[in-house]
Amino acid sequence: MSKEIKDIDLVIIGGGPAGLTAAIYAARANMEALLLEDKFIGGQVKNSYTIENYPGFKNISGADLADLMQEQAEEAGANIDEFDIIENVKFNDEERLIETEEAIYRAKTVILATGAVPKKLPIKNEEKFFGKGIHYCAVCDGAMYKDKVVGVVGGGNSALEEAIFLTNFVKKVYIIRRKDSFNGEKSVIDKVMNNEKIEVLFNKDLVDVEGENFVTKAIIKDTKTGEISEVQLEALFGYIGTEPKTAIFREYIKLNEYGYVLTDGNMRTNIKGVYAAGDVREKEYRQITTAVSDGTIAALEAEKFLNKLK
Repeated sequence: MSKEIKDIDLVIIGGGPAGLTAAIYAARANMEALLLEDKFIGGQVKNSYTIENYPGFKNISGADLADLMQEQAEEAGANIDEFDIIENVKFNDEERLIETEEAIYRAKTVILATGAVPKKLPIKNEEKFFGKGIHYCAVCDGAMYKDKVVGVVGGGNSALEEAIFLTNFVKKVYIIRRKDSFNGEKSVIDKVMNNEKIEVLFNKDLVDVEGENFVTKAIIKDTKTGEISEVQLEALFGYIGTEPKTAIFREYIKLNEYGYVLTDGNMRTNIKGVYAAGDVREKEYRQITTAVSDGTIAALEAEKFLNKLK
């Protein structure tokens, strides 16, 4: 049986802060819009233990902030389809098609807000121990290691904040940092350095992990002397950056060398009527606030484009 073809004003691909913001603006503009998310609504922000730099909230969990955004979008009239897998897309200046498991959407405009996913740790045994000591979400998996010793690999805000979060459960956290300083905010760095459960291993690079069925130790290398040593631990949480989720539309949309979508300042891509917003887009700063800004602009530009078609 062939799939039904549905004409629609706007399809938003991705349900993180950028996509949800775009959905709010689209709903308020009375656009016929659909937000498609192949996993859970909220994106990476959903996994943040605490957020202290989003205006209006002195302190809020990522899950709570994502839920509030979703609630606001739905109350505004946004149509959100969670856990709907996109099987194929076809974009050109005349036609924008998005095929899911249930239907084919012929959209007048599209906003790409697929975000990014954590980079895998570049070690030999990553696949062997994934889920068995190798993790990328402390909020999701940290409680598994109550009263254990764990490690965090990275040096940005995400790594530091998740290390702090892990101290709620574990006995000790090693932060494995290949440089002699962090990239995070000073307030977060101060919390890390003053936490008695955290030990920072500066100038140390992760070589690999070892164990039988589960991780039991990390092999690290001194980046200055080359000396190899071992750290006894039961889990490693990787926070070494992200990779954009652009594989499904890279045939049509111009990307930079790292796979991020190229746009102008108004979120426009190389295809007419197709916009990009949030972490999937090439830009210097990737914060919740910048994602929200991108989503706003993309939705307003989509509205403008639709008005020209009428």
